[in-house]
Amino acid sequence: MKKIILLSFISLAQLFYAQTGRHYSNEFLNIGVDARALALGNAVVANTNDVNAGYWNPAGLSQVKNKELSLMHAAYFANIAQYDYMAYAKNLNDKTGISVSLIRFGVDNIMNTTQLIDDQGNINYDRITYFSAADYALNFSIGRQNILKGLNVGATAKIIYRHIGDFASGYGFGFDLGAQYQLKKWQFGLMLRDITTTFNYWSVNQDAFDAIAQAVPGQNQSAPGNIELTLPKMQLGVARNFTLNNHLDLLAEMDFNARFFKMHTLISSDIISIDPALGLEFTYYKLAFVRLGVNNFRKEQFYDNETTKFQPNAGLGFKYKGISVAYALTNIGSDGFYSHVFSLQVNLDKFFKK
Repeated sequence: MKKIILLSFISLAQLFYAQTGRHYSNEFLNIGVDARALALGNAVVANTNDVNAGYWNPAGLSQVKNKELSLMHAAYFANIAQYDYMAYAKNLNDKTGISVSLIRFGVDNIMNTTQLIDDQGNINYDRITYFSAADYALNFSIGRQNILKGLNVGATAKIIYRHIGDFASGYGFGFDLGAQYQLKKWQFGLMLRDITTTFNYWSVNQDAFDAIAQAVPGQNQSAPGNIELTLPKMQLGVARNFTLNNHLDLLAEMDFNARFFKMHTLISSDIISIDPALGLEFTYYKLAFVRLGVNNFRKEQFYDNETTKFQPNAGLGFKYKGISVAYALTNIGSDGFYSHVFSLQVNLDKFFKK
């Protein structure tokens, strides 16, 4: 019984035990924002040029010409986890744009059953309490245009706060660098996340840990480590816009997402793993949008058979008088289940006089 009671807390403790660089750390920052980008399979690093560029590639902020606001809410894992994002961007001058954004990914109302059984072995359901496990990121981004002819660059500073109820809390900071290059009709993008490795420091509530440290022989004998490092990641993209007729355009982008360890991706080695992504956006009269994307290609082994699977995505968009609404049908964390994601983007200069 005690093993069952302590299982959730033991699992939470494992989230921050490492003291060196980890393959999967601060993963909530890799999920993606904006229903448009999600519908395109996150293949936007070369063409992003609005308020959401602060997340996808800060070099795109150099093309922001107005004050812009972006909002998104999504539910993950069958509505167990909630993902919220908001961002604001503006131009400082003709060549420079800045943004600030806030991301929260959390699971609320988790039952704490560590005190369910008292010292005499009696079960008392009144001793159950509730807590939240949530991750926050506050991002400050800047983009600068024409550092060299056709070359835009940008950077993002990230401040991270994570907590698991009263059991533990963590603070972190890191930097992203981005670049975009225009060559005639072609657009190229480069995004380097956690370029210096993102540093995270965890603080464990010692009283809460001591209460369960010896509950299961061989488990929780020593406190988890305090230091966690998020390893760098790279995203390369190439995009081009095609004019199909007087009213219809097609934007296509191919991205390559790289991590520097072995994964079950299409291109995989002990040094680097590369996962491609493709996004297509059809624009009608610059008012209505149809979006398609594929990403998350992976190899799966079943006995002697190896198969390749991928994640399809689709979405719609509508833009009118400074208001953009985007919808995406995409898999955002549930195996085999798709979710409906909506986001809103507003050009504030259309509603407020300068």
